[in-house]
Amino acid sequence: MPVAVADRPPEVDFSAATSLALTLDFDGDHPRHFGAPAAQSRAFRTEGFEGEVERGASCNCRSITLIPHCNGTHTESASHLTVQQRPLHEIAPLAPLPALLLSLLPRPMDSTDEDTDPAPQPGDQLLTRGDLLAAWQRQPPGQPRALMLRTGTPAGSSGNPPYFSRQLMAEIVARGIEHLVVDLPSVDRSHDEGRLTTHRLFFGLPTGETDLAAATRAHCTITELACFPPHLVDGPCALQLQLPAFTGDAVPSRPLHLPLVRR
Repeated sequence: MPVAVADRPPEVDFSAATSLALTLDFDGDHPRHFGAPAAQSRAFRTEGFEGEVERGASCNCRSITLIPHCNGTHTESASHLTVQQRPLHEIAPLAPLPALLLSLLPRPMDSTDEDTDPAPQPGDQLLTRGDLLAAWQRQPPGQPRALMLRTGTPAGSSGNPPYFSRQLMAEIVARGIEHLVVDLPSVDRSHDEGRLTTHRLFFGLPTGETDLAAATRAHCTITELACFPPHLVDGPCALQLQLPAFTGDAVPSRPLHLPLVRR
């Protein structure tokens, strides 16, 4: 029996991919979270070589210094919290993932009974489970493996940006999300006494544990400091994570939002 066009699953439209990565302008303003220094790009100089065409060199050759967690869009794994390290490119899938983009507005901590550890302080703003449920129920049925959360937080915002409640992260894990993309500098409070409560919930790593083998969700990733252009609408989509083959607990990344179409 022929399958009606309306019953065919949507396809990923690679021709309409949108990068969610911030542009890191080494010579301009860029994120410097957690007291980090500015990222730097300098000409490589050695005897007889200047590293800059404008100074007479045969080609440009530059040395780059940055802190992935602090200076731009980056992807991290459970190795962020453990002694053992596993390269991100061994964890992140190469193929596009079924995903869902949702917009959540932060709310004052005293307007919700949700919490985290340490307890939210006056003036803090939280992303909550209640708001996630309200946004998710407006979407068609599906089982995304990746979730993109747009909060509208400016990339260079200083002070104490919004962060996740414990209940929100627990709900994300319960829904089977393996790859999380947010526009926040961290899913946890900027100064949280080193607890990293929601990071640990997402990676399935018990409090105080530093052994990677103890992480029940070591195959998962969190991408922070993403940038969601306003033309992207909430709803089902696909996510592709583009990562360099670096070692380390976090690497600069370019997550791609891929729309879905019906042919």
